[in-house]
Amino acid sequence: MPIKKRVSPTSNAASSAWYKRPFKWLADYWRKNVFHKIVCVVLAIVIAFTAGMYGVAQWYIFKHKNEPLRIGATFIPNYAEYFGLDPQVTMQKMIDELGIRQFRLVSYWKDIEKQPGQYDFSSLDWQFSKVQATGGRVSLAIGLRQPRWPECHAPTWAEQMPLEEWYPKLKIFMQKVIERYGNNPVLESYQLENEFFMTVFGICPDHSRWRLEDEHSYVKSLDSNTPIIVSRSNNWIGLPLGDPRPDRFGISVYKRVWDKSLTKRYYEYPLPAWFYAGLAGGAEILTGKDMVIHELQAESWLPEGMSMKTAPLSEINKSINSKRLKDRIKYAEATGMRDIYLWGPEWWLYLKEKRNYPDLWVTAKTELQSYR
Repeated sequence: MPIKKRVSPTSNAASSAWYKRPFKWLADYWRKNVFHKIVCVVLAIVIAFTAGMYGVAQWYIFKHKNEPLRIGATFIPNYAEYFGLDPQVTMQKMIDELGIRQFRLVSYWKDIEKQPGQYDFSSLDWQFSKVQATGGRVSLAIGLRQPRWPECHAPTWAEQMPLEEWYPKLKIFMQKVIERYGNNPVLESYQLENEFFMTVFGICPDHSRWRLEDEHSYVKSLDSNTPIIVSRSNNWIGLPLGDPRPDRFGISVYKRVWDKSLTKRYYEYPLPAWFYAGLAGGAEILTGKDMVIHELQAESWLPEGMSMKTAPLSEINKSINSKRLKDRIKYAEATGMRDIYLWGPEWWLYLKEKRNYPDLWVTAKTELQSYR
């Protein structure tokens, strides 16, 4: 006669109710006091928000996955000159060796209108010509605030003027730029007032929203056919619902920076790529407008007092090296955004030609070949 195994009713109940234990613990925690209730509510909101943002991110990535990925770069002649490089040679090497075809170019007011009413477009002309010769495209920064320190680039003759005096002159200058390049076949977009609301960075006389709105309307009145890109905040969660309403949004992605305030060390933002996909997806759902990475960190962010020219290679490698550059490009691709502009090729070339450190240039050349 087979022997039946006796099972304790108590152990049966315990094994069948194991999954209830976390909920019982949560219920007990909830009942303790008001503070615990607040913690539970906040935790529930955070979980729900994160899950929602992740869902939006996956939707955005899926929606755009079959669109071509275009990786370009910002090019600034002044930056090449700062490193003792010939700007024209530098740009040509970016085209020939790195295979870059998408360029974000600048139109510094201080360089083009050094004297009131006298305009010198010769530098920007040859940049457009090089892009056109290679079949590329240009996103042109316009306005007072444009890429690179000190961010706002007013000519010396306008620096001491009050807003009511320099602003009309800025608009006249912008008109001249648009009249010259608005019909150029390689012009793809304007980037209006780079990172306009980043008041903590740069030396700028004004951050008034009304001025950005006015400039947006003004540019549209001069050239209604060319899309306008306006920057949103970078790592802050939020949706660009206010005016102006551009044709596309731009965002900068910086992963590893020097924290000069509290820790005095390098800090890696722990944000996953889907965080930026969530920002882009949320903006697209609510506004119908897409987003581009108009500035992807691909150069070092050094401690204050260190120079990009003379910093030891050991220090440079703490915030960017070959592996980090590869990972950075893959990270940007994983956001789902399809237009990405690298930040720093002039510096890579300087390291290669002036300091015998070709690693970043060679790495970029190898990585970018797979995206052509």
